[in-house]
Amino acid sequence: MAHFTKATSVHDWLNQRLAVDTLRRVLATEYWIPKNINFLWAMGMILAVTFGMLLISGIFLLMYYKPDTKLAFDSVNYTIMSQVGYGWLWRHIHGVAASVVFLIIYIHMFTGIYYGSYKKGRELIWLSGMLLFVSFSAEAFSGYMLPWGQMSYWAGMVITNLFSMGSLNFNGLVEWIRGDYVPGDAFLTRFFMLHVLLMPLIIIGLIVFHFGTLRIPHVNNQDGEEIDFDAEAQKYLSGNTKESKIIRFQWDFLSKDIMVLGFFFIFFFYLVFYHFEFAMDPVNFDPADGLKTPTHIYPEWYFLWSYEILRPFSKNIGLIWFAFAQVIFFTLPFLDRSPNAVAANRRGVFKYWFWALLVVMIGLSVLGKLPPVGVWTKVGTVFAWSFIALWFSLPFVTKMEKPVGGK
Repeated sequence: MAHFTKATSVHDWLNQRLAVDTLRRVLATEYWIPKNINFLWAMGMILAVTFGMLLISGIFLLMYYKPDTKLAFDSVNYTIMSQVGYGWLWRHIHGVAASVVFLIIYIHMFTGIYYGSYKKGRELIWLSGMLLFVSFSAEAFSGYMLPWGQMSYWAGMVITNLFSMGSLNFNGLVEWIRGDYVPGDAFLTRFFMLHVLLMPLIIIGLIVFHFGTLRIPHVNNQDGEEIDFDAEAQKYLSGNTKESKIIRFQWDFLSKDIMVLGFFFIFFFYLVFYHFEFAMDPVNFDPADGLKTPTHIYPEWYFLWSYEILRPFSKNIGLIWFAFAQVIFFTLPFLDRSPNAVAANRRGVFKYWFWALLVVMIGLSVLGKLPPVGVWTKVGTVFAWSFIALWFSLPFVTKMEKPVGGK
């Protein structure tokens, strides 16, 4: 049994039982961050804070939401928006945060790609981040069903149809997921459970895991420099903070995070109060009607790029490439054969590969919102094949890359 002494304070009593000083040292005061970083490294903290706002606003909305096909639409659009004090504010916060969180995720993701933060022992950081991306996607999709408007119903119909696996006709699986032949009460309550319980628990667990994967290899830096964190920590702790290449997480780096968070909150609440409609599809303000199909069915903006990869092809081929788009980012640490873990602008052809991928994904997102008719179908096909070709070319592009800095 551990040895306990008479506590001299509440802090000492807790420290003997929970090792709070050790936890604080490991997680905060002696968790070291490179000095050579920019504001893009604050995106992780912004994501955590935004997820917290989603949880808090979701709890308030949960008090009045009714997971019933006859009551759900009115509980959101009438009760919460009109009868509950500041209900409109909590809905706006929740809706805007659900969209903005994906904007930050994509910035965070492409920052990692640009600076090679998935290489040299950081593979688990990338893989856990991608698992978070998938989990946030599932959380967003399940939440999109809950208002039970026209786009909720028909988006649910289209997405669950994907599980039939094309010509394999796994219709029984689709019915099992829905709990019926078409989306109804069972479908709504199942997605309600996913949204308010299962997916948040998974996301919280993955956030802890993601931060855990950062502890040993530490975060990357703008130059991709291999820092001896133990030696630099000794410099810092001995008082030689100017020459040390690292800073403490608390409060050195955290103060920079808080400043970036301040700018983020200005942007966020500007959207909440003045442009909240960008996060709410007008079609979804019509009650769900299984007998009235919308003219053009499309997902939220953060899914449009992968949706557009599905559309230009026949059913079976489209599903194959759609599945390809969902999993290919997981393979990035293994497809990139370059020895360099530096910024893309120092990596020759990879620099052009990175910007081409970004442009293609933005193009796919724009095209995904347009009706699949006429010239847009041809343009969408070109962009879809471009996305696929970029990933197939990555091992060859990076294999030919010369070491940077004479490595």
